[in-house]
Amino acid sequence: MRSHLLNDTTAEHYRRSVTEGVERVAAKLAATDRPFTGVTVDALAPRIERIDLDTPLHDTAAVLDELEDVYLRDAIYFHHPRYLAHLNCPVVVPAVLAEAILTAVNSSLDTWDQSAGGTLIERKLVDWTTERIGLGPAADGVFTSGGTQSNLQALLLAREEAKTEVLADLRVFASEASHFSVKKSAKLLGLSEDAVVSVPVDQDKRMQTLALARELERCEQDGLVPMAVVATAGTTDFGSIDPLTEIAELCDRYGTWMHVDAAYGCGLLASLKHRHRLTGIERADSVTVDYHKSFFQPVSSSAVLVRDARTLRHATYHAEYLNPRRMVQERIPNQVDKSLQTTRRFDALKLWVTLRVMGADGVGQLFDEVCDLAAEGWKLLAADPRYDVVVEPTLSTLVFRHIPAGVTDPTEIDRANLYARKALFASGEAIVAGTKVNGRHYLKFTLLNPETTIGDIAAVLDLIAGHAEQYLGESLDRAS
Repeated sequence: MRSHLLNDTTAEHYRRSVTEGVERVAAKLAATDRPFTGVTVDALAPRIERIDLDTPLHDTAAVLDELEDVYLRDAIYFHHPRYLAHLNCPVVVPAVLAEAILTAVNSSLDTWDQSAGGTLIERKLVDWTTERIGLGPAADGVFTSGGTQSNLQALLLAREEAKTEVLADLRVFASEASHFSVKKSAKLLGLSEDAVVSVPVDQDKRMQTLALARELERCEQDGLVPMAVVATAGTTDFGSIDPLTEIAELCDRYGTWMHVDAAYGCGLLASLKHRHRLTGIERADSVTVDYHKSFFQPVSSSAVLVRDARTLRHATYHAEYLNPRRMVQERIPNQVDKSLQTTRRFDALKLWVTLRVMGADGVGQLFDEVCDLAAEGWKLLAADPRYDVVVEPTLSTLVFRHIPAGVTDPTEIDRANLYARKALFASGEAIVAGTKVNGRHYLKFTLLNPETTIGDIAAVLDLIAGHAEQYLGESLDRAS
């Protein structure tokens, strides 16, 4: 079995195996004509269930054949231009190259003696990102597993910086369109059930700062402590960006930590056209960025950045076997001193190789393309009497629903849209997401593929309308 360990004597075996795997995936990518096959759970589950994991195949080609049957054939392919559902981007080739390198070398980014240059590369990328944000010379940060972890760490720092030790007194303010991880983080941090105050949004799905001001004032009058305001720069449902400058002013007035969840909108940091939409982010105390959303990186690639590096001490614990305190005096850089994780992948390498091959402008151009595509898509939807579109996009998301001609019952319209989404997914021709707006069912395009065209959008809208009309026709038949 030692022949399977990656080392100096198995380098050729490694080369052959990886090459064979890459050729299979490359062939699959080249032949993919739809984002999904439409396979059902009931059809796929038995194939996986019947595999005996205690009986190995002892042959890479045979394993890849099996993998084709249980995974590759029916995977959901984000690179297809008609995958329009969630915040999943097609990935750039330099990042995939880096993924292969970092996986094989398998550095762990918790300590210097497990990563060496990997530590310095990650720190350089953190500095690059904080400079793009404008957080100032004392800024720092660390890579994380994703936006949820980044938000959790940011709120941990905010909790520790708050001027009270009574957890029940702490309040966090976030818009009603903010990410669910804010509430999850509050629970994990031991805050009370009513700790997260939901602030209403305006017609553009941006936090209402007048409402925020009222809530902050009420918090102070009630003798409670405003621990943090979470401003969202790119909400999951609408791509909306809260008024960051106005929120920063209120945070200054009330001495409140300002966290900006820019997991989605961070692509604007590299934008050649739309960077101004993030004005005010430079005033944040902490920022979440997900490179695996709008920098076209493979999952996972995320970071939490802070204005004041000293606040990261709240995540610092020392273990004699790993990062003893003497290492601080010896100026040995251990990233575990800043992280909630211990063992941690060298995910930063993907962004490093991407920037060294493509440059920030290259990444920004791709994100600008999907934002511009969303603007075109909004015009198409707004002019189409079959559809109701919610808001003009700030980033690359469109939320809409089909309004069948002659149908006024909102419940029936809901059912038609739900049916259309499910039928479209089952066909495999395209994938769209869904959400609720004011209690009603809506559909959602999350446009993160520069290869998607306005023609693709128009074609998918026709497919949705067709499925919805089919449902209504069958519904009438059943009623009669």
